[in-house]
Amino acid sequence: MGWRYGRILLGAVLLLISVPSLALQAPTGAVILEVAGSIDATNVDGEAHFDRDMLEALPQHVVTTGHPWIDGQSRFEGPLLRDILQAVSAHGETMNVQAIRAYASDIPFSDAHDYDVILALTRDGTPIRVRDRGPLQVIYPFDERPELNTNIYFSRSVWHVARIEVR
Repeated sequence: MGWRYGRILLGAVLLLISVPSLALQAPTGAVILEVAGSIDATNVDGEAHFDRDMLEALPQHVVTTGHPWIDGQSRFEGPLLRDILQAVSAHGETMNVQAIRAYASDIPFSDAHDYDVILALTRDGTPIRVRDRGPLQVIYPFDERPELNTNIYFSRSVWHVARIEVR
């Protein structure tokens, strides 16, 4: 009997060790992104808050593209939107991406997985300032994927991003 319970206890301990922690480190700098809703990994009152360093610690991706609000092309860099969803253990179908000011847009999870959509931290190597539609912008690879050059995807290209509600 003792051996059987010992094996059960050992199995439970191994299971706990193999399950990744669903807690994120707490931000140490100014919070520039809040992610809430259907997420499992949190760090502040059931939400995931990110400072710039936390977002820069995620793998960075570059999208060189133009869009209707800039002249020519720019080089945008930041984490893939799908990596942010993974970091917070998001489960849902839609993200409601909200700007500092009243604008918001629903982005389906499929966009994050089908395209290399980034949450840009820099434009042409410079951090994006609030006055330049920052600190975060949703950037689609418009030049690489011409089928994205429609009003639907332009409306999903939120700038001044401050919050994502996962639904």
